Amino acid sequence: MLLATDAPLDARQLQRVARRAAVGLARTGSDYGNGSGDIAIAFSTAYRIPQLATEPMPDCTMLHESAMDLFFQATAEATEQAIIRALFSATTVRGRDGNCRYALTDLLDGAPAPWSTDRSRESASNSLLSRY
Repeated sequence: MLLATDAPLDARQLQRVARRAAVGLARTGSDYGNGSGDIAIAFSTAYRIPQLATEPMPDCTMLHESAMDLFFQATAEATEQAIIRALFSATTVRGRDGNCRYALTDLLDGAPAPWSTDRSRESASNSLLSRY
């Protein structure tokens, strides 16, 4: 799972955010266990580090720890939403020797996608960080 933000987070805060992706994964019914192959990486685009050593480093302001709870909640919700959207966007694939993996939407026989009628959760996620 790849988590990107433009919030001014330092390396330790980004590591804490990345750990919260497991919460979103768990909400979908999966686990983050040994051998699962699941990894989470978080990065911030808040600062541009100069390529040349002759250029000055930017002043770095960091987000206060008291504001991190909103990022943790948003991380879990965004991860959960991304997984569910990926499941419903997948298509049936046919492989070698007649192997077939059916798309979830084919198995559900035309059931509506989970985001087609209720965007309240998505808008709530987007509004969480609007004040930062």
